[in-house]
Formats: sequence, structure tokens, C-alpha cells
Amino acid sequence: MGNRISGTSSEAHRRESAAALKERPSAQVLIIGGGINGVGTFRDLALQGVDVALVERGDYCQGASGASSHMIHGGIRYLENGEFRLVKESVVERNRLLRIAPHYVKPLQTTIPIFSTFSGILSAPVRFLTHKQGKPKERGAFLIKLGLSIYDFFSRDGGSVPKHQFLGRDKALAELPRLHQGIKYTATYFDASVHNPERLTLDVLQDGEKAGHAAGGSARASNYVSLVSMGANGVRLRDELTGGEFDFQADVIVNTTGAWVDLTNQAMGAASTFMGGTKGSHIVLDHPELLAACNGREIFFEHTDGRIVLIYPMGDRVLVGTTDVDADMSQDAVCTEEEVDYFFDLVGHVFPTIAVDRKHIVYSFSGVRPLPRHDATQPGFVSRDYRIERSVRTGEGAAATPGGKAAVVLSLVGGKWTTFRALAEHMTNDVLRELGKERKVSTAKLPIGGGADFPVTAQGEQEWIKEHMGPGLDASRVEGLLTRYGTRAGEVIAFLQAGEDAPLRSTRELSVRELEFMALNEQVGHLVDVLIRRTSLAFRGLVTGELLNEIAEALAGPLGWDATKRQAEVRLAQEVLHRYHKVNVHSLVD
Repeated sequence: MGNRISGTSSEAHRRESAAALKERPSAQVLIIGGGINGVGTFRDLALQGVDVALVERGDYCQGASGASSHMIHGGIRYLENGEFRLVKESVVERNRLLRIAPHYVKPLQTTIPIFSTFSGILSAPVRFLTHKQGKPKERGAFLIKLGLSIYDFFSRDGGSVPKHQFLGRDKALAELPRLHQGIKYTATYFDASVHNPERLTLDVLQDGEKAGHAAGGSARASNYVSLVSMGANGVRLRDELTGGEFDFQADVIVNTTGAWVDLTNQAMGAASTFMGGTKGSHIVLDHPELLAACNGREIFFEHTDGRIVLIYPMGDRVLVGTTDVDADMSQDAVCTEEEVDYFFDLVGHVFPTIAVDRKHIVYSFSGVRPLPRHDATQPGFVSRDYRIERSVRTGEGAAATPGGKAAVVLSLVGGKWTTFRALAEHMTNDVLRELGKERKVSTAKLPIGGGADFPVTAQGEQEWIKEHMGPGLDASRVEGLLTRYGTRAGEVIAFLQAGEDAPLRSTRELSVRELEFMALNEQVGHLVDVLIRRTSLAFRGLVTGELLNEIAEALAGPLGWDATKRQAEVRLAQEVLHRYHKVNVHSLVD
């Protein structure tokens, strides 16, 4: 979107994306939903020169995409579901993301503690054939060895991670001495992590916007714009920040609203019953003892109820997850006290000498997985694969297209973070077929955002940091910018140096001018967007009252907020952090 210089009102700058939709209320394709799958499809279509628009009712990556386990993985447990195609695609896409998004996607050493040798050999085929959990029976070394061997086989082409290794009890405890003394083996393999899924989503989005213009087409996207209804004049959209409504026409409508796909279709006058999402929760712990016990590895294992869970070091915090329970779409997706107890129990299952309690929790989050309707199938066995449902809006009240025809609606059912690029490619191919167009560009090898020319070694990173140091930018600050933006940090640094800047008093990780850059270039709609999705401050439990007020003050200029609006934004941030993340922050406006 480029560095924008003041000339007109900053409020107009912030809302120019929504204004672009209102000024030309039509496109070949309208995507509803700004999670990673919708944004990935937006980017791919823009690269093909398609006139594409995207709207998201909240902030980008605010739903399930922002509530993930931060893993880019093949999904070894899906083998037991018989989803070999999905596992192979996932492993291939994992390896691909390590290459095209190296600024956010990193190799992740993963260890499975194993307590038996042959357990589960008889029950696993039953689970495979019936998809019923039955009485929990842990998977022993034999089954895990078989699964990891298949996993390695899928990684053989273009693989960028080492093969798995098994260790006996003594060697395993030498590496991870705080593990349960009753283990018989550990199995260690590599997957990948995405330490900042929200910023990766923004990178994909901005790639789409730039590509649309470069390819001779138009690519427009706006957060905080929701779909209200569908009628003869197209779909009715509402600007959630101003309350204004307008009609928008498109030849093809792509519904990528995740667990809300059915509700979105209902709003368009054609209710569906595709979805049956499950809720997954996580907690983030500030617990140095547990962090040290993990020794830099994700601990990935089967809990006593048969659920696959994880303990995952992220920087100086530890992520613990996840649950898998049927979701009630009428209720907020939040981590419950029962789920917290479950997490403490699972930590004790593998690290029995490490005490964990609620005082260690700095953040919690929960999301609804966009899974297909599964009726009697156990949640853990519901397919993580995806499919695309096609329908045509005909009859009275159907949406008109720019050409006067009935609109085609493509609804995405399912999907997972790891396969977003391949899924977007599939969806884009379907859309191109509807439009009678051919694919021009492949995204398979195309770097994403700040992953372009990202240093491939630690020495290379240090050289990049040294090269970009300057007045007010020491090595620590530049390293933080490189972590947050990838090589796009070069653009941010140029913006910082083009005007007067000052670090915040409440954190050395942000400055006044960087917040201005975010406001003008990253569609910040609310203060809480910065805390949760433009930075990791909330995730790490670093939000204070002083920080809330200071960021609100810094955003006020570029976003045109007066004193009343600043106070309202602080209160909204407090409410969101408390209601959805169980974080209580007091500020000067309490």
C-alpha cells in the first residue's frame, strides 16, 4: 500500500480501502472473509489480473486464523483418519512455506514422549475404520514409528527438515531430564512454526493489493465491512466503523467465512448446513521452569483422553493447547476454567515435577475450527481437509451481477493454516473457470511479503541488522523490526527516518512513528488491533494501562481520534482483552 504522506485527512487515509469499494461498487469477484484462506485467494486472484474485492467484518485474521496453535505441520495424526492426500499436501506446503515465508515460518523440533511399545495396535485400526474414539488407548512406539516413517516418506521430495529419530529412555531423559520418568522412548521429528500468523496474513493481503495493480487489474480489500443481505442490487455491505451501508455486485462471490459459512449463506438468502466447527482453546504461560524443561522443543503427545495436545515454547513464553469440543456458535469462543484445568493436567502428564497454576497464565485464546458437519463422528476424527461447494443464486431476490446474471457462490468448507496456499490455488482455479479465464502466474515459488530476500543464516540476519542501523535504531530495535516485518522492515525503517520519532515510554518495542506507519499502511481500525494482531504484546502478557493510553495517544493523530474517541478505544481494548482473553488491564480512564 506504500508509505502515505499527509495531505488530506488521516481518517480518509485509514478508510480509503472501504471508500474504494463504495466508489466502484462492483468487481468480477467478491470474497467474504479475511482469514488466511480468504486473503490467500485474494492474493492469487489478484496475481491473475482478476478484478477482485475482499471484505472482512472484523480485523484480518481475527477469527480462527488468529486462534491457531501457531503450527505449520503435516498433521501426523491425520494418518489415522486415512487422510493421506491431506498429509502429503500439508507436508509439501510446510516445506514450501519454509522457503517462501522464512521470516515467519521456521523449523520446529518436536518431541513425542512415549510410554509403551505396542499399545494401540488393535484399537488404531478400529479408529481408522469407524472414526469413533472408543475407550482411550495411547499410541505406542510401534504405531508412532510407523506414522513417522510415512511422514518422512511424504517429505522426501523437496524436504527441508531432517528425518525423525527414536531414543530409548536413558538418552531421552539425558536430553529432557524433566520428562516423566516412566517414559520408554521419545520420538523427535521436525515440523514448522509460524510465530506471527496475523502478520503473515497481512503480508499475503498486501502482496495481493500490490499484485493487482501490477497485473493490470484491481484488488481492493477492507476490514470492518460486513455482509448484511443479498438482493436484486447485489449484496448489501455495512461499514462497521461508520454504520454506512451500500450495495455491491460481483459475478462470483467466494464465501470464506470459516465456521460462519452457513450463517453467511443464510444472510445471502440460501441457508446451508455445511459446517460443524469445533472449539479449540490455548493458554500462554510465563513460566521459566517449564520453558527450560522444553529445551527449545515442542512437546507433542497424546493425553489420557486420546486427544493430541502440545506444550510449545515461543520466545520466552510457553503455549499450551489445545482442546477439541463441539462449538456453540451462539456463544463467544473463550477458554473456560474447565479447559484451563485440562491444560494443567496435561502438563503434569509429561512434566509431573513442574507446578503450574493460574498465576502463570498471561493470555488465553480460543477459536472455532471451520470443520465440516460431522454428526456422530468424534471431533478429533473430523476431516481437516477442505472442499468447495458451488451454488447459483436464482429466483426472486437473487443478486444481480455487473453483467445482469445471477451470481455464482463458492463456499469453502474446511481448510487448515498449513495448506492455505494450495487451497487458495484450488479456489482461484475454480473462480477462473467460472470467469472463463486462464491462470497466468503460480504462487508455488513466489516469496510472500517480507520473506523476499530474507537472510537464510543467522550471520546473514546479523549483517542485515548492522546494515540498517542508524540514528535511534540500535541493533535490538532493528532486530525487532526484522522479526515483525521481515525484509519489509526496510520500508518501515525508511519511514521512521523520514520524520521525528520517539520510542514509547511503556515499551522499547514500538515508537510513535512506527504506530503511524501501521495506522497509515495496515488498516488499523481499533487500538486492540495493534495489541493483538499488529504486534504480539497482548500474546506475551505485556499490555499495561500505561501502554494502552500511550498507543491510543500515538494513533490519535493519524487516525483522527479526539479525546472522547481515544478513551472509547482504551475501554474497548480493555473489554476485548477481558472478555475473550481473560486479561485484566486498568488504565487512567477507568
